[in-house]
Amino acid sequence: MKILRSLVRLTLVALAAASFARAAAPRALPAGTLPDDGRLQPPKDLDGYFPFKPSASKVAWEGRAAQVRRQILVAEGLWPMPTKTPLNAVIHGRVERPDYTIDRVYFESAPGFFVTGSLYRPKNIQGKVPGVLFAHGHWKDARLSEETPAKLRQEIATGQERFEIGGRSRFQAMCVQLARMGCVVWQWDMLSDSDSQQFGPELIHRFAKQRPEMNTTKDWGLFSPQAEAHLQSVMGLQTWNAVRSLDFLLTLPEIDPARVAITGASGGGTQTMLLAAIDPRITLSFPAVMVSTAMQGGCTCENASLLRLGTGNVEFAALFAPKPQGMTTANDWTKEMATNGFPELKQHYAMLGAPNHVMLHRGEHFPHNYNAVSRSAFFTWINKHFKLGQTEPVIERDYEPLTREQLTVWDAAHPAPKGAGPEFERKLLAWFTQDAEQQLRAAAQNPARFREIATPAVEVMIGRTWAGAGEVEWRLTNKDDRGTYVLMTGLLRNTTHREELPVTWLFPKQGNGRAVVWLDDAGKSSLFYATGAVKAEVLRLVAAGTTVLGADLLFQGEFTADGVAPKQTRTVKNPREFAGYTFGYNPTLFAQRTHDVLTLVSFLRHAKSDNHPSPTSVAVAVAGFGRTGPIVAAARALAGGAIDRAAIDTGGFRFGQLLDYRDPMFLPGGAKFLDLPGLLALGAPHATWLAGESGQPGEIDASALAWLLQ
Repeated sequence: MKILRSLVRLTLVALAAASFARAAAPRALPAGTLPDDGRLQPPKDLDGYFPFKPSASKVAWEGRAAQVRRQILVAEGLWPMPTKTPLNAVIHGRVERPDYTIDRVYFESAPGFFVTGSLYRPKNIQGKVPGVLFAHGHWKDARLSEETPAKLRQEIATGQERFEIGGRSRFQAMCVQLARMGCVVWQWDMLSDSDSQQFGPELIHRFAKQRPEMNTTKDWGLFSPQAEAHLQSVMGLQTWNAVRSLDFLLTLPEIDPARVAITGASGGGTQTMLLAAIDPRITLSFPAVMVSTAMQGGCTCENASLLRLGTGNVEFAALFAPKPQGMTTANDWTKEMATNGFPELKQHYAMLGAPNHVMLHRGEHFPHNYNAVSRSAFFTWINKHFKLGQTEPVIERDYEPLTREQLTVWDAAHPAPKGAGPEFERKLLAWFTQDAEQQLRAAAQNPARFREIATPAVEVMIGRTWAGAGEVEWRLTNKDDRGTYVLMTGLLRNTTHREELPVTWLFPKQGNGRAVVWLDDAGKSSLFYATGAVKAEVLRLVAAGTTVLGADLLFQGEFTADGVAPKQTRTVKNPREFAGYTFGYNPTLFAQRTHDVLTLVSFLRHAKSDNHPSPTSVAVAVAGFGRTGPIVAAARALAGGAIDRAAIDTGGFRFGQLLDYRDPMFLPGGAKFLDLPGLLALGAPHATWLAGESGQPGEIDASALAWLLQ
C-alpha cells in the first residue's frame, strides 16, 4: 500500500511539473477569434421572421403539437392550471330588443379578480344554440365606445362600414348580428379597458420601466424578476380570463358545447388563437388581422417569456387544426400572409385531411381593424360550419346601439370592486403563487407525479430536451503529449443547433473509461492555475485514469474579448424593461449554458471520432462549481441517467432571490417549480454530491474528488 501511495505521489509530482512548464491555459482559437456560434448573433425580437414548416405526417405533428401547446401553457403560467374557484357570476340590467337581449355580467376569474362584459342572446331560444366568445383587442373602452362621426363617415366612404347608426360600434355590431343569427355572445373586457379597471392601462399595455417598490422577493408586482420567475404575466392573466370566460359561457344551459367559437381582432386575435390552441372546448376559431410570419404582437399583453422560443403565431394557429379556422389580413404586418404563412397552413390542414377547414379572407386594401367586410367573412364562416341556415354571404343589418350607460356593468346596485392598484396587484399574484405552490408541493409527495408536471416545464424553460441535445462533432486544434496523459484543445460543434464550444481535454494514457466534465465560472481555465499549471484536483482525477474535460460555456473564456464573463445578459433593442420582449424569443443565458452542458454530455455518450483516444465514455460525471452548479442541476434534471454522477455546488442560490432580469442566472419559471430544490429533485434517483446549501461555496475537497472517482 505504501509503495502504491508513493507511486501515485510521484505521478502527481510529475504531472504537476509538466503542467507548470506551460505559461498559460491553452486556447482553442487564435486570440481575437470568437467561436462560430449562431448565438453570438443579435437576439431575435417580435419583428423577426417566424415561418411555419408543416409536419410530414399526422404522427409527427401530434408530437410537435403537444410540445408547442405545453410551451404556451407553461409560458403563460397555466401549467399546472390554476385552481378554478367559483365564478360567482352576476347577470343583471337586461335591455330588450325585438329579436335579442343584452345583459350586463361580471364574475370572478380568481378570488377578487373580476371579469366584466356584455352577454347577447337571441330572443325565444329553443333547444341548444351556439356560443361565441368575442375578444376585442386594443381599442380604448372598446365595448363601451362609439366612433366619432367624422371617422365613421370616412369608414363608410371607404367601404369599411355600412351604417351611420349601427356603424358607431363595430363591437356591438358583431354581437348583435350573431345574436340575430341565433348565437349567444359573450364579449368581455381586456384588462384596464371599459369596466375592467382593477389594473390601469399604463401597467397593462404601456409598461416601460422596472418599479423598485414592486421588485421584491416578497409581495412582488407584475414585470418584476420575481413575477417572471413564477411565470406571472399580463398575457397570462388575459389568457386566464379567456379560459374562465369560456367556463362562464358553458354554464349557460342553452349553449351547445359542440358549437363554441371564438373571434377577435389585433390583440383580440392573439387571445383568440391562444385560447383556441390550448382549450379543446373551442370548436371554431377566427383570429382577425393577427396571424402572420412577421410582427407577433407588440403589446406587453401579447408577450410572455418563453412563449415564442422556436415557434410563432402561424404555428399557434396550426394547433387548432383540423377544426374550422378562418382569418383575415389588412394593410399591416399580415399583408403577406396570402403568400407567406397561409399556404403552409393550407398544406398543414390538407395533411390532416381537412383542406377546406381553413380560410383566409384578404383585406390588404383596408387598414388594421375588424370592419364590416371582415365581420361578414366571419358570419359566413360560422354560418357554414355551425349550420345556422343564413343566406350567404351573410351581411349585417342596421341596429340601434346601446349607450355607455346601458352597457356599463357597474351601477349603484352593483358597485365596482374596491380592490385595485398596487395592493390588489400584489395580492392577486400572491394568490396565484400560493395556489401553484400548494399544487406542486402536493405533487412532490409522489416523485413520479412531480416529474410528470415539472420535467415538461423545465424542458420549456430551458428550451431543449435530452433527446434533442443535437449531433456533436470534435475538431482538434492542439495536441500536447505530457507523458502519462495527453492534453488536447479544440472545438465541439453542435451541428444541429449551430453552437460551438472551446474545450480542453486531459486524457490519461491508461484510462479507465470514465470522464468528468469540470465546470466553473472561469470556463475551461478553471482546470488550470493562473500560472497555466493544471490544478492538483484535476491531476488527481487524471492520475486515477479518469478523462477530464473543461469547456467555455457561452460567454465564458474564448466567447469574450477579454475572457471576463458579462455581469448582465443581452436584451433586444426595445427600450421597455420587460423580460418578455427578449426572453419570449430567445433563451436566457442560463438556459443556453445548460444547452452547452447537454452538448458536452451528449458528445461523451455518443461521439465517434478518431481525434481522441476515448470516443465513448463508460461513465460520465459532471461537476459544477460557483454559479455553474445550478446549471449542472438543470442539465441533470433533463439528462437523467445520461449523467451517472453529479457534483453540484449550489452556493445557496435561489432563482426567486434575483432582483434583475438581466442577471446571467435569470430563468423565467425558475422559482415556480419549487426553485432549485425542485430541479435537484428531478435529478433523483441518480447519484449527486451536493454542497453550498449553507450559502457558502462548496470546497473541491477529498470528498468531492472521491465522489467523482466512483
